This record gives sequence, structure tokens and C-alpha cells, in this order.
Amino acid sequence: MSKDYQIAALWMQGPLSFLEQLCLKSFVDAGHHVKLYHYGALQNVPDGIELADANEVLPDYNVLTHARTGSPALHSDIFRYKMLEQNTDTIWADTDAYCVKRFETPNGHFYGWESDKHINGGVLGLPKDSDTLRALLDFTSDEYAIPEYYGEDYVKELEDARDAGHPIHASEQPWGVWGPHAVTHFLHKTGEAKYALPQEGLYPFTFRDRRMMLKRNFDTSPYVTENTYSIHLYGRRMRARLVEKEGGAPHRKSLLGQLLIKHGINPADAPLPPSKAQMAAAAAEAAETQ
Repeated sequence: MSKDYQIAALWMQGPLSFLEQLCLKSFVDAGHHVKLYHYGALQNVPDGIELADANEVLPDYNVLTHARTGSPALHSDIFRYKMLEQNTDTIWADTDAYCVKRFETPNGHFYGWESDKHINGGVLGLPKDSDTLRALLDFTSDEYAIPEYYGEDYVKELEDARDAGHPIHASEQPWGVWGPHAVTHFLHKTGEAKYALPQEGLYPFTFRDRRMMLKRNFDTSPYVTENTYSIHLYGRRMRARLVEKEGGAPHRKSLLGQLLIKHGINPADAPLPPSKAQMAAAAAEAAETQ
């Protein structure tokens, strides 16, 4: 009998939309215990999910955000590594990872290729004695660490800046520096990349093919197979597409629409927030009427 693995996720604060509801509930419905860490008050949390104080893993007094996008991805990256260090029999899942079937692993390693170049950490299981986990924790403990995986020229650029007294912070380095790029690098460096699932395991739809999940009556069999554990829904991009092009919710005959029906989730009960473009347009319209 396979070991039961807990699923852990993070939602900083505020309301969950139907997209996050779908992903979290899919794990519950697959038989997993789900622990959702948070910093502030939450709304629209599905039944059957344990809530936990994220400060117990990583205090929020210094939330790291990416300089260009404002995304808290850096904070989320280091949070998952520390959470895995502190918990046993636990697999991390981003709130845009939909569970197709129960996660199983004989050794605690659970991650997969998202392309022919990168292993993503959106779903990430690493045992406490993993050399990769230790390397990730060590690397992310220094906010000015110089990543060696972007090539010699970039290393020299950062070394020169450091030596001149102006070190480059992680928030000003390329997106993914503490995330998939670091995960891929250290998994290869330690030899633990051998445990990575093929792309169909966790990332059956590539970034380029993500809109296929919104097509009506689309045959998903070439993508979702008997070897698929999870589907990455590309949260930020999917939310924008739904709000700006799909009227705020997927068509009921699309893959995403069918999954919402399967898990009994009504998009109207937990709508997506307006996009930045919509908010800007609304602000401009309001200004014109003043």
C-alpha cells in the first residue's frame, strides 16, 4: 500500500476564485489531506481543507516580490522549500495545479519536466534528506546570491556589480531565479533529476497549448493520459484570458468547464478579479465622468 502524502499550498490572503477552488478541491476529492497556508484572512475556501498560519513557516515581515512584475513568486519559492524542510510526507502544489489522480511516490521525490529544458517546482516533493532541498535552502538564504546557471557572462556581470558595492538582489534577477531555474539546476547538480516525471505527468499542456483547455469539445486524450497526475492551469495567464476573452468563466463544454462541473464549483460564487486592463479602463472612464 502506498504512503499517504499531504498536499500543502499557499494563498497569501483574500478571496479564492473558482480557479483556486477547483485546484484545491481536486486534491480533496482525490483523497489527499490538504493544508492551505495563509497570512491574512481568506474567503471562499472549499470544505475539507485545513488552514494553517504561514508565519509558522516563514514570517511575512519581508515578503520578497519580483521588481518587474511585483509578483510574490520569490517569497513563494523560499516558502515551499522551508515548508518541505519542516514537514514529512508532504508535497507542495501551487494553487493552479489541478489533481487528476492521487499523488504517489515511493521515495518522496515528486516533480516533473515542464519542457525539454526545465523541471518545474509548481508541484514539488522532496524528502528531508534530499541534497537538492538542502542546496535550494542554502542558495535562497542569500538574497544576493549569484546564480551560476545563467552562464559565465551573467556571473561576471553580477560579480562586477558586487565588487563595486552594488550587489544585484534576487528581485532584480531573471524571473524564476529561485524557482524552476534553480530547481532544474540543483536537481541536475545532485543527480536527483533522474526522479523527474515526464512532461505528461504534471505539465501535459505546454504554455503555448494552454488555451486548448478552453476550447469547446476539445479532445484532450493526446495530452492527459493514464500517466498524468496533475494539470498546470497557468493561473495568472489563465485568469487574464478568462476575464478578458471568455466573459469571466470557461464554456461548460471546455476541459476547464467540465472540471468545474465535475467538482461542483459554480464560477459565479467565486468570480475572478478584474484584470489590470479592465481596472485601468474603469478608472479612465470614471475620470472622464468627473
